[in-house]
Amino acid sequence: MTGVVRVMVVDDHTLFRRGLTALLAADPRFEVVAEAGDAGQAQRLAAAVQPDIILLDNHLPGVTGVDALPGLQEAAPQARVLMLTVSEDERDLAAALRHGARGYLLKTVDSDMLASAIMRTLHGESVVSPEMTGKLLDAFRSLQPGAPPTAAAAATAEPDPIDELSPREQQILSHIELGASNKEIARALDIAETTVKIHVQHILRKLGLSSRVQAAVFAAGRRAR
Repeated sequence: MTGVVRVMVVDDHTLFRRGLTALLAADPRFEVVAEAGDAGQAQRLAAAVQPDIILLDNHLPGVTGVDALPGLQEAAPQARVLMLTVSEDERDLAAALRHGARGYLLKTVDSDMLASAIMRTLHGESVVSPEMTGKLLDAFRSLQPGAPPTAAAAATAEPDPIDELSPREQQILSHIELGASNKEIARALDIAETTVKIHVQHILRKLGLSSRVQAAVFAAGRRAR
């Protein structure tokens, strides 16, 4: 994608919303095309302006940001929603991912990380604040139907899918677990970014996963055994 990234900011705190808008306006990569203070206004504006990225707070009056996600996605199907909230509750994280959010950031994020997260989200990556990485496993479990497998079931389970990954893919998976972007992985391993992208696609396919967030959770869960 080329050109300026069109952003909509949804937050009920006027001072925070305006400060965030001013911060983004100072970066030539971004244009704030709309601001909203509640879910209803956000849905109307999203339909009107069709933003590329929606920065969405969860604690909105009336309808929470998580509950507003389906309506926003219907109003602006091409927009990617990035949660920007104070909540460190893994239940909120799980609900946001379940309802289609492409990322989950805490409001303590610094400006450089926010800008990077917006660009990564725009290009299809899933971004979660480092402070929430340890809670990804609980969030992922809450997304799965049924109870965790029993010890007996685990004993008869199929071979560990990690064995399907090549040594390079396992190496890249370890970087994904740490929240590294494709560019950061490429730099660390001294390989092309396009090569990393292909490896990531293979990792997701082999593990039966659909996103980098799930891959990070898988890796964290396996390491915690």
